[in-house]
Parts: sequence; C-alpha cells; structure tokens
Amino acid sequence: MITGSLVALVTPMHEDGSIDHEALVALVDRQVGAGTAAIVSVGTTGESATLSVAEHTDVIRRTVDAVAGRVPVIAGTGANSTAEAIHLTGAAKAAGADAALLVTPYYNKPPQEGLYRHFRAVAEAVDIPQILYNVPGRTACDMLPSTVARLAEVPNIVGLKEALGDLDRVRELVALGLPDFALYSGDDATARASILAGFHGDISVTANVAPDAMARMCAAALAGDAEKAAVLDADLAGLHRALFAEPNPIPVKWALGELGLAAGGIRLPLVPLDPMHHEDVRAALAAAGLLGG
Repeated sequence: MITGSLVALVTPMHEDGSIDHEALVALVDRQVGAGTAAIVSVGTTGESATLSVAEHTDVIRRTVDAVAGRVPVIAGTGANSTAEAIHLTGAAKAAGADAALLVTPYYNKPPQEGLYRHFRAVAEAVDIPQILYNVPGRTACDMLPSTVARLAEVPNIVGLKEALGDLDRVRELVALGLPDFALYSGDDATARASILAGFHGDISVTANVAPDAMARMCAAALAGDAEKAAVLDADLAGLHRALFAEPNPIPVKWALGELGLAAGGIRLPLVPLDPMHHEDVRAALAAAGLLGG
C-alpha cells in the first residue's frame, strides 16, 4: 500500500499549449527528490480532459520513463463511458503505469448500481491495481461508502481517493474497516485531519509546489503526531486555499510558473490565472517558504 503524499502532477505546457516534455522530467525529478510517495499522471490536475488519447498515453509513458522505478506511477484513466475507461486503463498498463486512478463517471450521473457495475467492468477488463476517485464537485456524482464497500471486494480495486472534503464522510469510510484498502484524501485543506482520522495519504495539488512540506506533513500525521502535523500544515494552509482561487489547475500552473519550474501554459477552455489572484498566490507561496518576503 502506498502511503504519504502522492502528487496529482500537472502536465506542463508551453505558452501555445503544447506539452513541455523537458519540464515534465524536471518536475518528476523534483517530486521524487522531495519524498513524494507516488506520481499521479494525467489526472484532473494533469488536464486529462483536454489531452488527446495519444497525448494522454504518451505523458504516462514519459512519466514512467522519468520516474525510472523510483516511486509508483498512477495513471488517471477515468471516463464517463465505461468502454473509454477500459481503453484508457489498458493503454496506461501498456505504457508501464503501476496503477490507475478512475474518477466517477461525470455528466451522465449514474446511480449507485451504475457506479458499481462501471468500476467492476473496468477492473475485470484490465488486470492492474485500480483506485476509485470520488469528486462530486466536478462530476455531479457522489459515490457512497456503501458502494465503495461493495467495490472493495473486487480483487484489483485497491483504494479510494475521496475529495468530498467532508470529515463526516472520512470517518464513515474509515469505519468501514476495509482490509488492505487504501483511503486517500483528495482535498488538501482536510488532508491532515483525514490522515489523523485513519486515511493513508493525500493525493495532493499543493504538493506540486511544496512537495517536501507536504511529504513531511503527511508523514507526521501518519505517525500520529498531531501537533507536528498541525505546525507543518499551518504554513501550507494559505496554499491549500489560494491554489483553488480558480478551478484547478489554473492557480497551480501559474504558481509553478512564478517559481520558475514550468512555463505556465494551459489549454482552453481553461485560461491563465486572473491577475486579481496573483498577489494572494504569491503571498501563499511566501508563507510556505517558497518565495522571498
């Protein structure tokens, strides 16, 4: 089981929207060197919605090559078409990913039974460890803990990224007592509390800009050191907030550009961060010790 801080890595792009392969390698090296436990490639933060299937698979493959076995690579392969999710998951396995992350089907709003059959079908079609991903704020679909419990019985469904951001939901999932089933926060603002409550880690946006601090905070929470985790998280609280001033990954890509780590290109229909948020993000970067005063 992977524990700790897992980064939901951006897909770096040039100003014209083309993928910046050199920056991708540099970002991967920075994450591994900072103690990030795994790289999530081409998830929501990686702009999966606007990459072609060929680009999607290519970024996964290049990420696998850059990681070179140092940490696991988890590929985002979810879709609102079960057939498409199966295709993407198979392509991710062929590209060398260690596991797949599959978001709940968006827009078509399946009922709980539809969610169960969808994820079971993908798991049965592709023999690779699979992590479920619940993010109702983006999908208009909430996978309930009872459905998670059913899916946990499928042998290669090994975990859940829960991004509801509700600690009552966190406690309900922990109370299921699912054996050998990883529970990850998908909400940086509540990640510390979620881990202290029994989650195994955080699939993090903030880790893109502050990988070392997120790794140390998660490690402290996993060790049950609530005081240390709180101190470390206090310096990150501004980032947790500022990096969602506009829809992800708009702010985090701008922040990486401000740190000189990536060009900051982004694809339509997303646009660069509104200047009204620039000072807030800069202030959060400074508070986290990533920029001068």
